[in-house]
Amino acid sequence: MPPRRFNQPSPLPHHRKRPHTPPQPEAAPLPYDSLTVSVTMLGAGQEVGRSCCVIQHRGRTIVCDAGVDPGAHGLPSLPFVDELDWSTVDVLLITHAHLDHAGGVAYIMEKTNFRDGPGKVYMTHATKGIYRYIMQDFIRVRSRSNATDDALFSESDVLSSLSAIQTVDYHQSIHLPGGIHFTPYHAGHILGASMFMIEIAGLKILYTGDVSREIDRHLVPAEIPLERPDVMIGESTFGTMALENRQDKESRFLNEVQKIVRRGGRCLLPVFVAGSAVELLLILDEYWSKNPDLHSIPIYYGSHLARQCMEVYKQYIHSMNPSIRSTFSKHENPFQFKHISHLRDVARWKDDGPCVMLASPGLMHAGPSRQLLEKWAPESKNGLILTGYSTTGSMARHITDKTGLEDIEGLNGQKIPLRMSIETVSFAQHVDGTQNTEFIEQIGAAHVVLVHGERHQMANLRNQLEKNAKHNERDVKIHSPRNTEKLDIVLRTEHMAQAIGRLASRPPSTSQLVSGLLLSKDFSYTLLDPSDLKDFTGLETSEIKQRQNVRLNVGWDLVKWHLEGMFGGVEEGADKNGTPIIRVMSSVDLKLVTERELTLEWIAGTSSDMIADAALSLILGIEESRSSVKRKTLTLFAFPFTDHNPTVPPGGETKSSNTVDIDRVLPFLTAHFGSAELVYISPPSTSPIKPEDEDDNGDLNEDKAEIEAERSEEDPVAKIDESGDDVKVEVDESRMEAILEGDDGRNSTNGEEQSGKVGGDQEEGVKRPTILVKVDAHEASIDIWTMTTTCASSTSFATRVHGVLAMAIATTTPLNVAFESATGLVSGQSGTPEEGKERNGLESFVRPEGSSTNEGLADEKGDLDM
Repeated sequence: MPPRRFNQPSPLPHHRKRPHTPPQPEAAPLPYDSLTVSVTMLGAGQEVGRSCCVIQHRGRTIVCDAGVDPGAHGLPSLPFVDELDWSTVDVLLITHAHLDHAGGVAYIMEKTNFRDGPGKVYMTHATKGIYRYIMQDFIRVRSRSNATDDALFSESDVLSSLSAIQTVDYHQSIHLPGGIHFTPYHAGHILGASMFMIEIAGLKILYTGDVSREIDRHLVPAEIPLERPDVMIGESTFGTMALENRQDKESRFLNEVQKIVRRGGRCLLPVFVAGSAVELLLILDEYWSKNPDLHSIPIYYGSHLARQCMEVYKQYIHSMNPSIRSTFSKHENPFQFKHISHLRDVARWKDDGPCVMLASPGLMHAGPSRQLLEKWAPESKNGLILTGYSTTGSMARHITDKTGLEDIEGLNGQKIPLRMSIETVSFAQHVDGTQNTEFIEQIGAAHVVLVHGERHQMANLRNQLEKNAKHNERDVKIHSPRNTEKLDIVLRTEHMAQAIGRLASRPPSTSQLVSGLLLSKDFSYTLLDPSDLKDFTGLETSEIKQRQNVRLNVGWDLVKWHLEGMFGGVEEGADKNGTPIIRVMSSVDLKLVTERELTLEWIAGTSSDMIADAALSLILGIEESRSSVKRKTLTLFAFPFTDHNPTVPPGGETKSSNTVDIDRVLPFLTAHFGSAELVYISPPSTSPIKPEDEDDNGDLNEDKAEIEAERSEEDPVAKIDESGDDVKVEVDESRMEAILEGDDGRNSTNGEEQSGKVGGDQEEGVKRPTILVKVDAHEASIDIWTMTTTCASSTSFATRVHGVLAMAIATTTPLNVAFESATGLVSGQSGTPEEGKERNGLESFVRPEGSSTNEGLADEKGDLDM
């Protein structure tokens, strides 16, 4: 039947039905700083063969490997390709050239909608060189079998896909659009095999493919990447099985080969062309060179592509281990074998005596190895040595699993006696249980996804890894998903931004806030000063000044009164033409154009737009507001924000970020604790208190407290009248003025005021404003200048009072004090305002002589015309 395209339905056989996935419990909400990466196995999920792993994160899709099951035919040999829209794939990474990892690439590229998307295919140079010959041989073998109608693709499809494949070197970082980049590392499995360290939006994933950590005769063992990945997706082929060490394995292998050929038999070694075959050729050629008595017994390499693959190996000697490179540097070709001959066609070979035959494929499902098996199986003097891993369903697995097997089925369906000797000496270039456990622990990923392993082997390895993690007190999650089962891995991550330009030249101190422009490109973040924007990015900024005209039916003073009520304080002035202006939170200007028309002006921005909307909404509702009708003047006890603000020490230093509005904080504390009052306390005397200074009772502090209480009752700063509906506060103006000058009006000597020096809080004559909070026997004092709370009788009470104080300040602080508007950027600014402009881009204005502002913003800005 013709090859099926992606969007055509496929009647799959029973063993290819999608595995049943039980319903999953509802997922818990994710933490705000978490990331989720999805891993879906379309093949090699709790099985060996047809590897295909889909990784999805932040809208990006990466597929690793696209293999086939060499023991199956037609569509059932493919992964579950219909589970993915291949046009959404950003990149397809191929780890090595074996059929179970690369056999489906031509089908994906030529028979699905992969070519309709942006995706590209990457593999190493050596892998691409070997891939071509392996795929041509795969098509040739299938064409000779009985499954010609199930051909997935033709040789022209392979050649067409080959031209579109990109190549990459080991340790070469490839950056793709969308925040994707990857780096290949040596995997040690076969020539060209690689692991891929993939990074998507800062999330690192290591996909290993097949790996080998064994030091053999020609390959570099799998590397440990310098970077620690967040997720590792690795093979579990042998589970926890421990294989023989290298020396014992080679010794047993050579002994078995000798036994067969010395009894006059033929030794069959089924091999994978680009895998264990090269290693076995090196071992046999070296052994034959050291044993002249074996020179009469030939060694053959029976494969259609043996010679072509050897040419690829000669080209990429620089990718092999130091031993091979050293031999080559002496002008010796390590792959120019002295005792091995290549056979292109086994059918034309004259079989006339003992020999050693390496024949592909390793699974013996077809090809030369299957032909020779059927020919030599009936004779007991012949022998079969299985050296590679055998997948389920293959002839190699059938022979090893059936102990005492008497016959096998030929390709034509006939029964063939099986009398030849059978031995297994594994040269499969995979990590065994011990090596894999050590490798995974060295990688150190927080999440490990096991793939490419049979279910029971995978379960054994998972249990071992979880046991080790528990013993070592490491938080490692082990996963083993089935095919088509979507695995969502939740990770906690830190978002990092790199500071550049002027920001980088001024390293911040500990806990210091750093502000600037945050730029995002491909999920990487950069923080820079606005003035550096053009230099580093080539971008320029612009500003938009917005105007809104409003009909005004109320007085200008009433507008100001409402704005002060909402925002806590405004700046009042006039422009150069004398037009009255009210500036709200240094962001929005209100201009009285005529008696009946008002204009709002502001520079567009998130904060400025919000403030302008609030001011506009307030103005439109003034006329209908009940408070406008009932407005009346109230005398309030308040400490204006002036140079004599009691919340600011004489030296101007305070530990709080903003000054404290005492008249708002005091009622808050009173409502919470029942008693809170403001007093002024002189600094303690620098001379020690002498015993003779004490009274008869010996309690100076108690007498001092009583005296202070009496004096407060006799001469209060303010009297509160709560008899009526409204609370009235009567302030002694002379006392208030005296307090603001640094004296309480009672401690003057000879009628002279005490005035402290501007500076340290221990200067003589300077009194500290303090809030006293009393509950039962405990009394806490809050030093307004330093915002520290102390209590001699109870530390816990002091802590409680301090917490309530922080809550009171946060609750009662006016908007214009608590919030500093972020205005739009002005192109070309570098820390100083442009001529005739405010820092926020608004027109400068002149404040009327004698007017005041509630928070001295004009004084702080320094760029208002006074």
